[in-house]
Parts: sequence; structure tokens; C-alpha cells
Amino acid sequence: MSEIKLGIIGGGQLGSMLSNAAKKLNVKTIIYCDDKDAPAQNFCDEFIFSSYDNKEKITEFAKKTNVITYEFENIPYETLNEINKIKSVLPKPSVNRLIQHRLAEKDFVNKLNIRTTRYASIEKKSDLNTLEDFLPGILKTTTMGYDGKGQYPIKKIDQLEKLSIDFSKGYILEKLVKLKKEISVIITRFGNNNYQLYEPIENTHEDQILKYSKIPAQISKDIFNKANDWAISIAEELKYIGTLCVEFFIDRNENLYVNEIAPRVHNSGHLTINAYNVSQFENHIRAVCSLEKVPLNKLSNAKMVNLIGNQIIPFRENIKLKDNEFFFDYLKKEIKDKRKMGHITTLI
Repeated sequence: MSEIKLGIIGGGQLGSMLSNAAKKLNVKTIIYCDDKDAPAQNFCDEFIFSSYDNKEKITEFAKKTNVITYEFENIPYETLNEINKIKSVLPKPSVNRLIQHRLAEKDFVNKLNIRTTRYASIEKKSDLNTLEDFLPGILKTTTMGYDGKGQYPIKKIDQLEKLSIDFSKGYILEKLVKLKKEISVIITRFGNNNYQLYEPIENTHEDQILKYSKIPAQISKDIFNKANDWAISIAEELKYIGTLCVEFFIDRNENLYVNEIAPRVHNSGHLTINAYNVSQFENHIRAVCSLEKVPLNKLSNAKMVNLIGNQIIPFRENIKLKDNEFFFDYLKKEIKDKRKMGHITTLI
């Protein structure tokens, strides 16, 4: 294959960074997105704007590519499945369908004998009345929702009267753990027992949005090894191809829990661009495009700070950076509260 054309569904910052990584590998990128202002059009080789249910446009997009991937998981399974009939979609659509549904995801993880927080399916409001031992907890929509959207922290049952919740949707109630720390493990799987692991990353959230990430994570050797082992088990069971992120909770008793799986490159892994010889983005492209796996080397410890909303403004006005600081502007046109606008990585 003389030239590889990689299709990417979704045009946000992850699509932008995938497109940037592809340039280094001489892989052409074609972005398909339903947002005409998607920032990834500034970085890709071709941009197609249309809805995800436009079969004609989707088919046109697929035929231009050699292989297709996606930068976020809330894409209709039907869309991915139709595309997969024309060109290979990696990770495969069935992975996305499983992980789109929080209840199915938790059931899948538990069947691997991997611990999650306690959870219960909520189909109607009255289901909550018998679940006081799950409180304090967090009520989440079983599908959609990210960065705190579609999520309702609940301490007591009587709080429900004050919340405007549409119970025509499915929900999952997750019992909160006495949280000590959050970490994530990023793994790129190339095939059977053929993978690369980035070391666990320590994360801090504010308003349910990732704010800080750093390596090394301040965790025990036991947690380090268990988190890596569980990430490998999940990737192998899914027969995953590409980069995957597993998010974990650590409680005050040093118990480890899987929180969520992200079937894609992940915000917490942005620091891999500067801290490793091969970033999570480059490794994802290498895996889905069947390119050579390069030995992975950590170059430096690092920390990353997300720039949310108008926190981007001083950096766009040319704040002086030190030699060990790297500023990334996602080039989003509109600044909004709680919107990730860019990030700063510092090598330490």
C-alpha cells in the first residue's frame, strides 16, 4: 500500500491530535464530522461535514479511505456497522456498542473478575426507593454523557424531588467509593498478546472534568501492576485494535476499581506526546493502519493541565513558555464554560 488514507469520525481535539500524529507517519487523514466548525479540519488532509445518518455522505467518506477509526464513542452503532461493511472500522463497532452502554460495560468488566463500584439498573424513579444502601451515589444515563453531562450526584433519596430527571431514559446508580485517587492506564493493542502499555497516569477532576494529569502516579507497586494487568485483560477480551484507556478509582483502603473504559485515545494521555518517544495518538494510528510497532520509551516525567473555557485566553495572547512547557491550542472557535480549549504539558 503506497499511501494510507485513514478516515476519522469526529472532529474534536482528539481528531486533531490523531491527524497531527498521522502526518509524521505519512498517513493521510479524512475527517467526517457533523460540526461544520470542528477544529480538526485545521489539521487533517480532507474534511467532510455532514450528519452521522447521511448514508450517501457516509458511503462517499468510507470509499475514500483504507481504514476508519473514531475519536469519540457516542457515534450511533448503526452508522459504524454500515461503514464497516464498506471499509474496516477499528476498534470494531461491537466494542463501541458495548462501551456506549454503562450497564453492559460494568457487567462485562465484572465477568472478567475485575472489581467495579457497586451499581444497579434504574428503569423508573421508584426503583431508587429500595436502594438507600447505594447512597451516596451517582445517577448516570446508561448511554451518552461525558464530562459530567447526564450525571446526578445523590446523597439522600429526598434529593430526587429537587432534580429534574427524565426517567424515560435508562440510568445506572453507582455507589460512590471513599476516593483516595483516580488513575488511568492507556494501552495500545496491535493483536493477540501484542500490546504496549503507558505507565499509570494520576488524574484530578474539577466539576467532573479532567483538570490535571501527571506521571509518575503516586501509587503502590501492587496498584501499578494490578491496573496494568486489568487493562491488558480488558483489551484482550475485547480483541481490541488501537489505543484504549481504562479509568480507575483507588479507595482509602487501597482497593482498585474500574470506573470506565474509553475505546479511543484519551485526554489523560495528552502528556504522552511530549513524555514518550511514541504518543498514544501515533500508536493508535500504527495499530489501526497495521504499521510497525516501535519500542516504547518514556523520555520524561510530566504533568498536564487542561485549559477550560477562558483559561485559554492568556496563552493565546502569548504567555512566555519555559523550555520544558508545551502549549496546545485546539483552535476551537467559540470559548464556552466547561469546554476544553487547550492544554499545557510540562516535563518534570
